[in-house]
Amino acid sequence: MQALRIPAYTMTSCLGRGLEPTVAALLAQRGGLRRCDFETVDLDTWIGEVDGVDDVVLEPALAPFDCRNNRLAQLALEQDGFADAVRDALARHGADRVGLFVGTSTSGILQTELAYREYLGGDRDRLPSWFRYAETHNTYSVADFVAHRFGLRGPSFVVSAACASSAKVFGNAARMIAAGRIDAAVVGGVDSLCLTTLYGFRSLELISTRPARPYGADRDGLSIGEAAAFALVERDDAGGPSVAVARLVGVGESSDAHHMSSPHPEGLGAKQAMASALRSGGLSTADVDYVNLHGTATRNNDAAEDRAVHALFGRAVPVSSTKGATGHTLGAAGACEAVIALVALREGLVPGGLNVAAIDPALRSDYRIVNERRPLRRALSNSFGFGGANCSLLFAGATA
Repeated sequence: MQALRIPAYTMTSCLGRGLEPTVAALLAQRGGLRRCDFETVDLDTWIGEVDGVDDVVLEPALAPFDCRNNRLAQLALEQDGFADAVRDALARHGADRVGLFVGTSTSGILQTELAYREYLGGDRDRLPSWFRYAETHNTYSVADFVAHRFGLRGPSFVVSAACASSAKVFGNAARMIAAGRIDAAVVGGVDSLCLTTLYGFRSLELISTRPARPYGADRDGLSIGEAAAFALVERDDAGGPSVAVARLVGVGESSDAHHMSSPHPEGLGAKQAMASALRSGGLSTADVDYVNLHGTATRNNDAAEDRAVHALFGRAVPVSSTKGATGHTLGAAGACEAVIALVALREGLVPGGLNVAAIDPALRSDYRIVNERRPLRRALSNSFGFGGANCSLLFAGATA
């Protein structure tokens, strides 16, 4: 594939709002998980909640989009000079030549939960008048919100492919740019906490009563988080004043369709996605300096991904999962961890995975639980979702 430059990126998670607190937390190996006290949820688990989301006020013209998911998106869009970078791209390319591709899994479902709670407590004649499904719960609502906020008129859609959702949007952008339909794209992912997600994963017996411990010998499930992360990507020869801080050099996708909620036991689809990302970038395993794992901390996921990673890389590349710090942010995980991979390249940081006292001896990849500072040229970020939706993204530093 043609490499795409990335002049700007940002993220908000339980680690903090923006890149500065995110980097500080990663360097200090400080996680953001805390015991669940969200809404009316009564579960013995830990979550990655972003503070202050309910305090966000959307501008009057965007008031119909008001919900937790879009308020979370708003927080990220206002950070790290990202909005200015988008406006610069619009000025250089035109609103029709900038695409918008966002990943989410549950969208603004909390808004429907709140509306239905009021309905049950009322006369049960109709949902409350303030409830606006199209602008909130609707899967497309977050892209519609972002498009209205910036006046974007290029191709726009939402990908909802479980936990691979916001990794896949990088591939959508790359293909649209290669086809000549657009010159740049805003890509990202947003997923916010809701009761359906927390109780749903509990019903699958996939959440832990302790902070998630990816690759840990005693791992027993994940911690649910929320996040919003965005990046601006554009043709490397797009001209203008933009300076690439990194590049997207490879995208690999696969669908093994092994099971509705369990990965292929040998990590078949994961291996295919990683190998495809390398091929699309014209690179080999020797060209990768760090792999950010999907690493959910469930028994089956970590084992399957480890088999796939070890089959390709052996122990020649350090790997880790940052979900012990952020929680599993579901549809936002791909974009969130893409940003962490970009941070790793910028900072020369292999971030150690948190909460692990002892690494599972059955897992054979070179999993790191302590930070290491060293120059990194390229980083691979994995995202694997329910139903066998797999995506791997390969990033390079600005000088690689």
